[in-house]
Amino acid sequence: MGAAMKSAFTIAALYRFAAFDDPEAIARDLRLLCADLGACGTLIVAAEGINGTVAGNDRAIAALVAHIRTLPGCADLDVKYAHGDDPPFVRMKVKVKAEIVTLGAGDLDPAHQAGMHLDPADWNALIADPDTVLIDTRNAYEVAVGSFEGAIDPGTRSFRDFPAWFDDFAGKLREEGRKPRIAMFCTGGIRCEKSTALVRARGFEEVYHLRGGILRYLEEMPEEDSRWRGDCYVFDERVAVGHGLKAGDYVTCRACGLPHLRDAAHDCAADGSGVWPHRKQG
Repeated sequence: MGAAMKSAFTIAALYRFAAFDDPEAIARDLRLLCADLGACGTLIVAAEGINGTVAGNDRAIAALVAHIRTLPGCADLDVKYAHGDDPPFVRMKVKVKAEIVTLGAGDLDPAHQAGMHLDPADWNALIADPDTVLIDTRNAYEVAVGSFEGAIDPGTRSFRDFPAWFDDFAGKLREEGRKPRIAMFCTGGIRCEKSTALVRARGFEEVYHLRGGILRYLEEMPEEDSRWRGDCYVFDERVAVGHGLKAGDYVTCRACGLPHLRDAAHDCAADGSGVWPHRKQG
């Protein structure tokens, strides 16, 4: 038998909270480099750092990641890789924004205030403890595709909705006289950097989150030992992935933009009212 065929595309999901004095200049350089390399995807640059998912051939992505690691504070850039034969994005976009992930909760410093990271094996032990409050920080349409067993779904439509939800939830905990251990997770880890910083700023001290997010968990955790149920929604043409980061059975409705199982009936919410997808069974 011959050597295994290489995938046409390497997909890199990355982020780093770091202090950028001139995000516009960094973005200009990235646009030029991505054009030269033929990369596709989206990068968001802000004064607080960089975030995005990019795709291209092996050499292009290696060169792009190497460049980003030369940026201030980015030597330890977190990158999660996947592979595919079809282009996951149709074009390359590099944007400058106020936040690399929009929470709108005022001044937070995720680089120094975020909760404690846990690797998948330690994460399993933590969330198996009934005294741990497990919170899914993603939006409702993402949670409906899959989540960790026993996780609380805030039912948010936008990450901006999370602070108000948590403040209400925290008020109920205080009324009950509780200050529990809190574990939080998201797709790749970036939303948890901010949300755990928010939770700690609200006075909760024992706060944890999953290092590398769901994607790293699905990549590293054997399926037989997994506490994950369903698939994980991703923001590219794969739509959702399962263990081993294999593409799932979801497609995106062209009318309403929500994910749904390929062969399942879908109540389209083209008016924007929002009908969440059917969760994969089994």
